[in-house]
Amino acid sequence: MNEADERGRMTQALLEVDGLRVHYGGIEAVKGIHLRVDEGELVTLIGGNGAGKTTTLKTISGVKPPSTGTIAFRGVTLVGVPPHEVVRRGVCQAPEGRRIFARMSVRENLEMGAFARTGGAAIEDFERVYSLFPVLRDRKEQPGGTLSGGEQQMLAIGRALMSRPQLLMLDEPSMGLSPILTERIFDLLKEIHEQGTTILLVEQNAHMALNLADRGYVLESGEIVLEDRADALLANDDVRKAYLGES
Repeated sequence: MNEADERGRMTQALLEVDGLRVHYGGIEAVKGIHLRVDEGELVTLIGGNGAGKTTTLKTISGVKPPSTGTIAFRGVTLVGVPPHEVVRRGVCQAPEGRRIFARMSVRENLEMGAFARTGGAAIEDFERVYSLFPVLRDRKEQPGGTLSGGEQQMLAIGRALMSRPQLLMLDEPSMGLSPILTERIFDLLKEIHEQGTTILLVEQNAHMALNLADRGYVLESGEIVLEDRADALLANDDVRKAYLGES
């Protein structure tokens, strides 16, 4: 029995995906994958372009319906649950490309993330986001579309945190950012995780993702080909050659 199987016997997964298949017309983008995220973990899903990583997150979020398979959050199915209800149940995603509301102010963007929260609870969430991302407090009346790329990424993450997620899913948070800003974003993700938020991270920068994560999955052409502790994946020769740029 491997470590993941042993852990599965001891605890119920926060998120468990089993036999997930997803199609775009006649093209099968995700081919029967299984993954799990336990409470308190930071799990990363790595792979090349077109591997099915974004499709997996969209399907968990309820944006893309699965063809077959199960998705369970705290043991309750998410299949067929609309995206806004998935958020209410505790799963929220900061999507690829940020998708902020460019004409709305920073504060209004954050308010959109708090649609499921009211009153004093939302005020506490604003303070948490502003504490993590002080620049958003400074720019709270500024239109989101006028922020820099790094600031927009902070806003996208902050907006997701406003829902107070039990599971935060992040899709390519370093996309289009400079190395310095990428390091800053990853430092913030580490802080968010250390504050107790469980994270499922999709990221092409495999080296940084695996250095941050507890465990990882390698997705190729819609199939999971490797699963292990993050440190073991970092030491894996195939992973080092394919995703870490080492010969």
